[in-house]
Amino acid sequence: MTDLSLNKDMNLEVTARFIGKGNDQPLTGDTYLVRLYDKDVFEDDFLGESTLDENGVAKISFNHSSFSNWNKDTKPDFYFVVFKHKKEIFKSKVLEDLDVEAIEKFKMGEGEVIDLGTYLIEG
Repeated sequence: MTDLSLNKDMNLEVTARFIGKGNDQPLTGDTYLVRLYDKDVFEDDFLGESTLDENGVAKISFNHSSFSNWNKDTKPDFYFVVFKHKKEIFKSKVLEDLDVEAIEKFKMGEGEVIDLGTYLIEG
């Protein structure tokens, strides 16, 4: 990881976009909730949650200190769960040993942004 990544005061924002199967339209609104986790051996770390904006994008921000095991030798294992009306409708595979340095982008005044891509799910 970069030295910037190890700054415990810097925020990290993880984004992902969700579109509906069959219509390829973004899933939007407060009826959807996305929760982000870091998979661990004993207990997964809950990192935050977000509704979906008008483009179907979830943005979850947290501080590096949210990771119980974040250090130079360990890469995060992110996964997320999507809910509609509080019912789970999708769970991503675990993105193991995510190379944050390779995909992060820095936004001045905001911190680092990691885009996990676009997912096609049942709306």
